[in-house]
Amino acid sequence: MASSTSADSTRDRIVTAARAEFARYGIAGARITRIAKAAKTSSERLYAYFRSKEELYRFVSGRELAAVAEATRIDPTDLPGYAGRIHDYFTAHPERHRLMAWGQLELGPDDTLDDDPFRQVMAHKTEQLRAAQAAGHLDSGWDPLDVLVLVNQIATAWAGQPDLTAGAPPQERAAYLAARRAAIVAAVKRLFPAVQAPSDEER
Repeated sequence: MASSTSADSTRDRIVTAARAEFARYGIAGARITRIAKAAKTSSERLYAYFRSKEELYRFVSGRELAAVAEATRIDPTDLPGYAGRIHDYFTAHPERHRLMAWGQLELGPDDTLDDDPFRQVMAHKTEQLRAAQAAGHLDSGWDPLDVLVLVNQIATAWAGQPDLTAGAPPQERAAYLAARRAAIVAAVKRLFPAVQAPSDEER
């Protein structure tokens, strides 16, 4: 039991160190030696858990993607609220937005695996949106994938502008971020307002 606990601890330290390394340097710029040193282990030990730097990145980003999905919880009947939660999450964790962005920049379509977590999450959310359209809760004139991509882009608009956010005076930061959040919610609401489900008489 002790050896298993020790192995789990080492792996967890590697993942934690890798998350910080990838967020700061990206995939190409990340160094296995730095990750191993921060995790208080050796590069050889790290490779016993993960065969390559890319495999380690995929694991770390997949875990982060699951954390984002859990924290923000898409609700097809309230997409403005969903967009606000995404904004809140990445405002609180800007380094995690950088972590995800590096993958989109550095991993091309040919590098994406069939069981890629990002593809799986997108497919699941798209199906949720399609079901909401079928139930009359969401405008069916939109392709569900367009809905999802547009909402995500609007929700993360300010997460991708750290220089502008950092420029707000400290005493005004809370009000500044609240105004940005309100703009995101309003924009999504104009694009995808709630649609009342048809009554039994209307069906």
